[in-house]
Amino acid sequence: MVERATEHTRFVALGDSFTEGVGDPDPSLPNGVRGWADRVAEQLALADPRTEYANLAIRGRKLREVLDEQIAPAVAMAPTLVTLYAGGNDMLRPRVDIDALMAGYDDAVARLRATGAAVLLFTGFDTVASRFFSVNRGRTAIYNELVREIADRHGATLVDYWRFDEYDDPRMWDVDRLHMSTRGHITMAGRVLDTLRHEHTLVQDPLPALVPVRRLDAVRANMRWTRRHVGPWVLRRIRRTSSGRYLAPRRPVPTPVAVTPIAGRA
Repeated sequence: MVERATEHTRFVALGDSFTEGVGDPDPSLPNGVRGWADRVAEQLALADPRTEYANLAIRGRKLREVLDEQIAPAVAMAPTLVTLYAGGNDMLRPRVDIDALMAGYDDAVARLRATGAAVLLFTGFDTVASRFFSVNRGRTAIYNELVREIADRHGATLVDYWRFDEYDDPRMWDVDRLHMSTRGHITMAGRVLDTLRHEHTLVQDPLPALVPVRRLDAVRANMRWTRRHVGPWVLRRIRRTSSGRYLAPRRPVPTPVAVTPIAGRA
C-alpha cells in the first residue's frame, strides 16, 4: 500500500473528455475548460483549504489509453480520493471487446484501491432519448453491469449516471450533443458530492419548460449538427487522430485549489 504524506484530501481525477471538462468552456484555465471535477475540488476545498487536486484526464482517450497513461501516475500521488470514468470513446467504435477492456479496468481499480484511496466509478449514460447515440444503448448496458461488478468486488463507490434522468433534457448537453454543457457539469458535480455525502453550494435556477420545436427547424438543426460535429468526428476516426492528440493533462500534479467566488450557479 502507498503511504500517504498527509491526512488532508488529495483528489485525483482520471479519464477522458467527460472528466477533463469538455463542454464547460473557461479560457482562463488550461485546455480552455473547467468541468465537474474542478467544481468538486472547489467544494472539497471550501470544507478544507488544504485540499489538493490533480486532473489527468484528456479528451479522446480510449479506456486502455487512460489506464496506460494515468493509473501509475495517480498511484504515485498517494491519493485519498480518485474518480475514474473511461470507455465512452470505445463504445462509439464499430467494434469493441467490452469484456477484454473491462478486465484491464478491473485491474486498474484494484491498484487504485490498494493505495487506500476512496474510488468513485461511473456507469455510462442511458442514451434512450437520443436517436443518434441510442444505437449504443445495449453496449453501454453491458459496460455498466461490468462496472457494477467491479465496484462491488473492490469496494469502490458508484456514481450511477445511467439513472440520472435530468440528462434527458437537451439543455444539459453542449452543442455537439456528446459532451455535457456547463449546466450538465455543475449538475454532475452536485451528483458526485451527493454520492460522497459531502455538503455543497452548487445551486442552479430551475429550467423553464422546453419550447416545442417545429419539425422543419429540428431537421435543419440536425443537418447543421451533422455538418459541424458528426462530419469532423468521422474524419478523425478515419485518420486515426484524437481531439486530444496534442494536449497534456490540465493539472498534472496535486496542487491546492483556488475557489472561485461563485462555484455553482449557471
